[in-house]
Parts: sequence; structure tokens; C-alpha cells
Amino acid sequence: MKNKIIDLFCGCGGLSLGFEMAGFEVSYAIDMWEQAVNTYNYNHKNKVANCVDIHSLSDDQIISLNKNNDIVGIIGGPPCQGFSKVGTRDNNDPRNHLYLEYYRVVKLVKPEFFVIENVSGLLTLSKGMFRDDIIKRFGNLGYNISFKEVLASDYGVPQNRRRVFFVGMKNSNFVFPEKIKKIVTSKDAISDLLPLNVENGLDKEHDYATEPQNEYQRLMRGNQKKVKNHQITIHTQQTIDIISMVPDGGTIYDLPDEYWNIRKYRKGFERMPSFKPCHTVDTGHRNYFHYSENRIPTARENARLQSFPDWYEFLGTKTDQYKEIGNAVPPLLASHIAKAIMKQIQKKK
Repeated sequence: MKNKIIDLFCGCGGLSLGFEMAGFEVSYAIDMWEQAVNTYNYNHKNKVANCVDIHSLSDDQIISLNKNNDIVGIIGGPPCQGFSKVGTRDNNDPRNHLYLEYYRVVKLVKPEFFVIENVSGLLTLSKGMFRDDIIKRFGNLGYNISFKEVLASDYGVPQNRRRVFFVGMKNSNFVFPEKIKKIVTSKDAISDLLPLNVENGLDKEHDYATEPQNEYQRLMRGNQKKVKNHQITIHTQQTIDIISMVPDGGTIYDLPDEYWNIRKYRKGFERMPSFKPCHTVDTGHRNYFHYSENRIPTARENARLQSFPDWYEFLGTKTDQYKEIGNAVPPLLASHIAKAIMKQIQKKK
């Protein structure tokens, strides 16, 4: 059967990886950020990602992507900052309209299915204007649209990340996969990674601290023998002292008044909870701390919390790595969506 797909706004490859885990093959991917594209291609034998502005693709170029009539799906997460609940939520933010370019590609390629991933704020911005437009616009192309806000921790990801998925399918209605009962905690995700300090924290490679402690760690490690992207940020002693006062799973409000009363920002200081999934991994985590060590997470720890396997290496500066990981779709979550799509496509044949 056909299994080739296109990934628009691919970033460093989280959504692609999830679909590859389900048996799909990415034949073409694009993103405007060169560093993310470099990371994508570094981790793929077939270097299919291109640093391209989607606006620059001509209709003829898009049509040629399916010249062999072998593209079964299009996936992607148009940049979502304009929809974010912590942003300005401006209707006219140009990033809000990139899904129209996504629509143009779907219209010209005519795949069997498409998937749009975005922040949950897309559902309610302007009283659901964008949500309704997506349903109508793609519906007019002959797709049955299903959408749902999903929680990553319901699908084995050690992170309470909420995102909305729109899935359009021809000739059938997509049924979202059942939730997984087992919850993976922050400690479950990263406890086998080596504790770091100023002596070893800047090394480029590390051994594992222990044997795998659980099934999630076994899945993330695979056949890896060394850990990369596991480098600390050096904090001042004053910062370390402040972090040390925040308990496991605690917030800035666990500090004396003089700390939180000045910042007046609830998420100013938080420590990930060892006993449950962590909060949403963002692109920096300058104010979000390891559950037991007095520092922010490393890029590899964030990658684990995002469900990227340890063989997946992130290029660029440490700031680049945090951004690549934080912007990505958790591969494990994507794989559950992809497997459900694959199952429904095969059933229909």
C-alpha cells in the first residue's frame, strides 16, 4: 500500500518520527528554520527536509511532489504562537494564516488524509473562527474532519502537554486512539541519566547512570551506549540557593514572600514533579527545574520528556537545542495518532 507522506513545518522532526514509527515514509519535508532542518536531516538516512518558505513553493512544484501518485498523507503543525493562550492571540498575526498555505498544498496534492497539530488555543480564538474555517475549508475538498484536544500524558508521554489535532480523511471519519492507562512520571523518564555538576556537566558525552529502570527508559535508550545533548547550564550560587528552596513539584509560592512578591509571575520558579508527568516542555525552561538537582533540565532531559529517543541528536547551540525540542510534537504521541490512521487506511482497503 501507499505509505508516503509530506511534512510541512517539520521542525526538527518530532511529528515525522512518530509517523515513521507507525510505518509511514516521509518523502518531502520543509521548514524555514535552517538549524531545525539540519537536525532533521542529521537524524535521517534520507535527507528529505528542505529549508524553504512555504510561500515560495509554486503550484507546479507542489503538484510535482505527487507526480507518481504515491503521497497518501500530509502532516504538519503550522507555527502556533499567534494562537497561544500565553501570547497576544491576535487574529491578524501572520502566523495564524499559515494554515492557508497548508490548505493550498493539500488542495493540490489531494492526499488520502491530512493532520494538523496546533496549540489548543486555536479552538477558541475569535470564538472558534479558525477552527470553523478549517472544518469548512477542508471539508469542501471532500475531507471528513475530526478534531480533539489531547493530553500527551494520556499516550505514554511523561508530560502534561495539551495540543489539538485536526485529522481529515476521505471516505471515513477518523477515530482518535484510546488513552493509555499507565502514566509515565518525570522521574520515570529521566532517572537513569547521569547526575550533573560543574565537573562533568559540560562533557559532550556521558555514560548512563544506571541500567534502565522501567519500560519507558528501555524504549528511549534502544541500543544507545552513550548520552549526548546532556550538558548543564551553569547557574550562579545565588540562583542555586533559590532553586534549592523549591520542593519537588513546588512553585514560586513555596518561597518566602520577598521572592514571589517581586516577580508576581506564577510560573517564575517551578520544579518538575518526580511523582507525575512534568509541565509542558517549552523552548527555554529557564524557570523550570530538575525534580532533585538544583538546575534547569538539560536538552536531553527535555528530549526524554518529549519522548525523543536517545539516538536522536540535536544540533546547534544549547539555545537552538532547547528551541528545537520545545517546538516539536512528542514523537510517541504522534505515533499513536499515526497508528490509528494507518489502521483505518488498511481497514478501508
